[in-house]
Amino acid sequence: MTNSIIDDQERELLDYIIRTVPADELYGLTEDDILYVLDVMDDYLVKVGLAEENPDEEDIEYKDGYVDETEQLQYILEQAKLDNVPVTSVQVQLIQDAEYQYGVENGFYSEEDEA
Repeated sequence: MTNSIIDDQERELLDYIIRTVPADELYGLTEDDILYVLDVMDDYLVKVGLAEENPDEEDIEYKDGYVDETEQLQYILEQAKLDNVPVTSVQVQLIQDAEYQYGVENGFYSEEDEA
């Protein structure tokens, strides 16, 4: 599911997550595992109508709306189990939190977007 070639923004997000989540919490996860979680987060958003894939540009267009992080967490854990990706609920939550904070710091989300 993950791409061996990632764009600059994905690299920046990945580096941010690795820098901000304590290493002992990410223990055992590879960069590909983290990218997998991010990809499945996007899959969830597409599934619930909060994002739309653009196959021509291999990009995702995000829409405004409320993300049920608990439901998203369950979706990610179910998919990871099916795909044999070794992530825990704590690791997924930390990745979700770091992705959100990255989005706030870079102007993709505003603090009040969190309901």
